[in-house]
Amino acid sequence: MKLQWIGDTAGLLAGIRELAGDIPFAESKDGIPVHIETCGEGLVVGRQDGRAYIRYAEKHLFYRGLGLLVQYGSEAESFELREQAQFDLIGPMFDLSRNGVLTVESFKFMLRKMALMGLNTVMLYMEDTYEIEGEDYFGYMRGRYSRAELKEIDDYADLFGIEAFPSIQTLAHLEEFLKWDAAKAYRDTKGALLVGSERTEELIGRMIDSVSAPFRSRKIHIGMDEAEELGRGRYLDLYGYRSRFEIMTEHLGRVLEAVRERGLKPMMWSDMFLKFASRDGAEHYDKETQIPESMARRIPKDVDMVYWDYAHQEQEDYELLIAKHRPLGCRLAFAGAVWVFNTFGVNYGLSLNATDSALQVCKREGIREVYATMWGDDGMESNPFIALLGLQFYAEHAYTAGRPDPVRLAGRVKFCTGIDEAAFLRLKYLDETPGAEPDNVKQSNPSKFLLYQDVLLGLFDKQIEGLPMAEHYRRLEEEIRSGRDPEAALDYLFEVPEKLCGVLRSKSEIGIELKRAYDARDLDTLRHIAADVLPEISAAVQELRRAHRDQWLRLFKPFGWEVLDIRYGGVVSRLDTAAFRLKEYTEGRLQRIEELEQERLVYSALNRYNGKGAGWCSCYYRMASPNVFFHVLNPF
Repeated sequence: MKLQWIGDTAGLLAGIRELAGDIPFAESKDGIPVHIETCGEGLVVGRQDGRAYIRYAEKHLFYRGLGLLVQYGSEAESFELREQAQFDLIGPMFDLSRNGVLTVESFKFMLRKMALMGLNTVMLYMEDTYEIEGEDYFGYMRGRYSRAELKEIDDYADLFGIEAFPSIQTLAHLEEFLKWDAAKAYRDTKGALLVGSERTEELIGRMIDSVSAPFRSRKIHIGMDEAEELGRGRYLDLYGYRSRFEIMTEHLGRVLEAVRERGLKPMMWSDMFLKFASRDGAEHYDKETQIPESMARRIPKDVDMVYWDYAHQEQEDYELLIAKHRPLGCRLAFAGAVWVFNTFGVNYGLSLNATDSALQVCKREGIREVYATMWGDDGMESNPFIALLGLQFYAEHAYTAGRPDPVRLAGRVKFCTGIDEAAFLRLKYLDETPGAEPDNVKQSNPSKFLLYQDVLLGLFDKQIEGLPMAEHYRRLEEEIRSGRDPEAALDYLFEVPEKLCGVLRSKSEIGIELKRAYDARDLDTLRHIAADVLPEISAAVQELRRAHRDQWLRLFKPFGWEVLDIRYGGVVSRLDTAAFRLKEYTEGRLQRIEELEQERLVYSALNRYNGKGAGWCSCYYRMASPNVFFHVLNPF
């Protein structure tokens, strides 16, 4: 589609030219005249009588309008679209702290997709993945961003009218920094800072200075979520017992003082205050919780509270929990999720339904700032790129008064990403397997635990016994393969899911087969498994690992890949040991295989027998073995 610009393009041309490689248009003097002008509010895009027009109220709306013009104007010579933003700010939060630190080029790619979608903010979650002068171990070997890299990201975001800003931790979730001996003076517990210490306060000041300097935005997210350990380590030894609420409000006051001095606008996660008010002091989704006036009075009002909620399906739940926040008296933002955490896939069934309910309520409740978090818990086996359908869903919600039209959503996904909606949705079946609840609302993640579990120990075999997992993954492998488009720029994202299915169609039930053959003393079957099946699985795992490595190095900095390399190596080594022990047994050199003598038990309370899904496990080390991976007598 050839276009020529008529009107004021100052400040727009650089962004236009960056998008020219992503969508099919070109600037040309003999192209369709596109009249560009600002307007009071909203976005108007149209084409008629041989000309086109984009009228926009804010810079980011122009780029959404450009995408809509190319998408619809390529098919129709006459159309008009009018849109009104339902939120002031909406965009993703990228987790850049769980091994997967996006390269600057990957980040720019995501920013271009965001621009086409009309998203206008991005939060960079960095626990220790940014530089602090004088703290060499802060982000050491973790792929931390330099100040120049963060400035490059911010500059690129600004091309499209996208506000980028940092999200850090000023209290807990700092395990990867506090593990170093060089950081022991700052350590309360393994993950929480020693609050009340002058050295800690000085460190936080340098954190804020370092991370805010590269960004235009004056916003900063100061974290403070999930600080259950607060005051229970060295703090307790040094200062004695104090309530966590007292400690936290005192510490928050000091952090906010540092933020105010620098002219920054703070926001923080809200969960700890709801936990403090709950009956057991630990549950921030407790529907009976009421924030007492005595607590609300102590909480500063110049910090925005971010209510995070990733799983509730019903609008009534969001209405209730938003109401629970109102007594805090702070401006409220909302953070939902596209579930890429603790899995190789995306839990789209849970994510899209939860998002739909949450955003409809946010619109009614007047919440004007919304984020889509994409956490990388336990190693980032997945990635934010396969979550683009989820981001598109957030974007279309942002320009629709009610629910997005499904047909229009599918068209937007294909246009903005080059991938069919159905191809993205197929990835949910990596975990939405036989035994899972509908839409995987119980958050089962067999794509991960069935890959990592040991074939001789079979920790999850009882969980899946009787479920046709192998057949499920065989079919899914074929569907993913047949749904791929080699011409699409993002087609490579489906290589890992396809090869993972190839592993799991053989590996998912092999432990059950092994145990059955061993109990029956079926030596022929055991010989076949040792000589043929396990080596074939090992070869498939190595093929998967190579595909995953290629994808990782395309998206992320190399730091962090070693964690997944080691996990894949562990799977291959244990398959080799299993084959060795089976051979020893079948050839009479081993009287019994003790691992196969053990009765198989259900792994956890989350299982299909009680309607809680096909199973869930958050951590690799609990999937691979029930034995000790590490034991620290004195972590301090």
